[in-house]
Amino acid sequence: MNKMVIAGGIVAVAIIISMAYGASMNPGGNEQRSGGEIWSFRISGEEFNDIQTITSGLGVIEGGTYKIGFVPMGDSPAKIKLTIKGKWTESYRLEPSWRQIFSEEFVLEKSLVDTGISKYYTWEYIGQKYVQIPELEGEIPSSDEAIYEITINRSGNLEGSVSISLTKVDRSI
Repeated sequence: MNKMVIAGGIVAVAIIISMAYGASMNPGGNEQRSGGEIWSFRISGEEFNDIQTITSGLGVIEGGTYKIGFVPMGDSPAKIKLTIKGKWTESYRLEPSWRQIFSEEFVLEKSLVDTGISKYYTWEYIGQKYVQIPELEGEIPSSDEAIYEITINRSGNLEGSVSISLTKVDRSI
């Protein structure tokens, strides 16, 4: 019985030491810190089954680098084209015009994972996932006015669900 108590104590001490060592090696948590998710949209349910194109306002966001994130499933759309546009007013125009900032087509790719014990599939959208949003110049409009908008164009399996997000990152491309 004494041997089991000693062995249990040694295991507990080893766990505590490894946790302390891990915390000291990575005190800040994630290596790539982000400014937080600023927009997300989930396409799921029957109300989206026949809708190929969805447009959503991003509002006023600060300039910088953003990462596009996806949470796909096996039945997600085969392709998603994302387009981000910004509204600019030029000195000679009274009405603002929309300019394209980013456009990319993402293709759903299936990968087989074989652990030796089991096999399963993972899905990922392949494409350029970083976008550079330019700094706004002049007077910044109110936060309820859409200065940027994102258009989602889906093709292949419109009944599948997917979540899409835009997250500010603290580094440049």
